[in-house]
Amino acid sequence: MKRTLIGFLIMMTLIISGCGAPEDEAEEVRIGYFPNFTHITTIIALENGYLQEEFGEDISIDTMTFPDGSAFMEAMSTDEFDIGTVGPSPTTNTYLRNPAHEIIAGAVNGGAVLATAENAGIGSVEDLEGARIAIPTIGSTQDIMLRKVLEDAGLTADDVEMVPQAPADTSGLFLQGDVDAAATQEPWGVFLENQANADILLDEEEFAWGTDSTTTVVTARQGFTDSNPELTEGYIRAHMKAVEFFQQNQEEAVQIFVDHIAEISGQELDYEETLEASNRLNPTYEINEEVLQEMAAISSEAEYTPSDEIEGLVNTEFLDAVLEDDE
Repeated sequence: MKRTLIGFLIMMTLIISGCGAPEDEAEEVRIGYFPNFTHITTIIALENGYLQEEFGEDISIDTMTFPDGSAFMEAMSTDEFDIGTVGPSPTTNTYLRNPAHEIIAGAVNGGAVLATAENAGIGSVEDLEGARIAIPTIGSTQDIMLRKVLEDAGLTADDVEMVPQAPADTSGLFLQGDVDAAATQEPWGVFLENQANADILLDEEEFAWGTDSTTTVVTARQGFTDSNPELTEGYIRAHMKAVEFFQQNQEEAVQIFVDHIAEISGQELDYEETLEASNRLNPTYEINEEVLQEMAAISSEAEYTPSDEIEGLVNTEFLDAVLEDDE
């Protein structure tokens, strides 16, 4: 009996140790993102070859696109890919259930607006009481931003009806009179203005945290970053090159985005409208941890998560290393 017990304990120790064993160094980097404007830095880094340049010729790149943050985080949690860009709310919500990933850089601030239908009679946030408001998905970053402005105006989410709807289809809801407003990301805000005569109640400087609003972040599996610090830093350097390219070549950056979306989805976005929308984006690599904590608190209050304890979610180690190398 004693030998059997000892053998069992040894076996369990090996199993537990194996669960925490480090991964092998990657020969392929699997990258996830959305075919959305707020993921433009990822698209530029891919299209301009910055990622391949930083990884080296011996590392292959595989890409996956996702319709929303929930699908993105589910795939990351099941080891379907390694690193990419996603909204902070899905990242936080998943972390509180399964802390196996980390935010390693910012990606885009701003780039989201609160639009209202032409004849909705809404002139202030207070007028939203009783309104039907389109959001990308329940628990999305725009959901959290909407809750923030409602709370600041003395309202709650119970005072409105949130209508989950793919941003690309929101113009149809406006034209049919099915919603009164939309909390959405660009370029859909501009499209609503031009195609559905919508008004912008709160632009990127006024919506939620304004230009400090964190719309997209770079998120990675901890198993990948722990085993591949050089590739992780390489991703951040490529991301920073993409940010700089957008800032210095905005028109070309928008054309790259429009062409990329047409290639992968067959959807032809209007270049001039998309260029107009680009003025509401602020691509970045910086992380605003204060905003992330406030977003986590709102998610917890909405009972999307059991708490707002997100210590360990943000890891600036790799970003700090890249910035130090650049000095």
